[in-house]
Amino acid sequence: MEVVLDFEKPIVELENRIAETKRLAEESGLDISESLSALEARLEQLRRDIYQNLTPWQRVQLARHPARPYTLDYIHAVFEDFIELHGDRCGGDDKAIVGGVARIAENGVIVIGQQKGRDTKSRQYRNFGMPNPEGYRKARRLMKLAEKMRKPVITFIDTPGAHPGMHAEEFGQAEAIARNLYEMAQLRVPILVFIIGEGASGGALGIGVGDKIYMLENSWYSVISPESCASILWRSWEFKEKAADALHLSAQDNLKLGTIDEIIPEPLGGAHKNPTEVFRRVREKILSDLPPLLALSPEELVERRLEKYSRMGRWVENVQSS
Repeated sequence: MEVVLDFEKPIVELENRIAETKRLAEESGLDISESLSALEARLEQLRRDIYQNLTPWQRVQLARHPARPYTLDYIHAVFEDFIELHGDRCGGDDKAIVGGVARIAENGVIVIGQQKGRDTKSRQYRNFGMPNPEGYRKARRLMKLAEKMRKPVITFIDTPGAHPGMHAEEFGQAEAIARNLYEMAQLRVPILVFIIGEGASGGALGIGVGDKIYMLENSWYSVISPESCASILWRSWEFKEKAADALHLSAQDNLKLGTIDEIIPEPLGGAHKNPTEVFRRVREKILSDLPPLLALSPEELVERRLEKYSRMGRWVENVQSS
């Protein structure tokens, strides 16, 4: 059953009206081509009016759409010869993070990403895309393998946040994420980061430090989810839309703030409407932006990466006269 978001209901209603009109025309044998053309033109304009003027909260809803492509969809469509590697070599294998070796054109790469599930069983298996410390340590192991093999790292971010459970805290969630930030900042191979859905807090940052950061048009990236922000500031999830506005979490806002490098456009209606086109755009972006990074020495890569993150952030100094 197709999921219809609240703001998409006018589109669905008009689609149903067009389908019913076609059915009646076939039954009656009447020529209504002119009226049908007008309705279809109206539908196309309605789609553009809605999807080209989405609010931040509406983009959050699209980022969470259950039909949206997940990390493994990108891996199998964008890369060749993917071999998944398991375990953190410390004690576990977190299913919320997948990764392994792959190839894109002539380039061997290490691919890492957060993976959600599409039904109840797979969502539980993937822990709803919320990694435990074992997942971040697995990701770090793969990154160090990439450095040893001199292969670039490609990561895909799609998580509502790192898992906040008792197990995660007992096994060092904060340390695992912090260690990844430290290691990724000085990793001596190129890192490309793609935010393909949800990018929440440290859960996203744990595999999100890179030379180039890309966001899909309808993904979101923020220090906290709108619901959690609303529950803290207003003590109610009812203010989630207001929180989404205040957080500046959209791809467009992140580009203005300088926290990402580029936005990858999505088909009208979201990535799930035409996944093949989205996969093509991501593949082309990797093939175009990876060669210049591969041409840099490891020392240049690390220096440029540190400079990139040092430039982030804005502040105003208020000097009061005595």
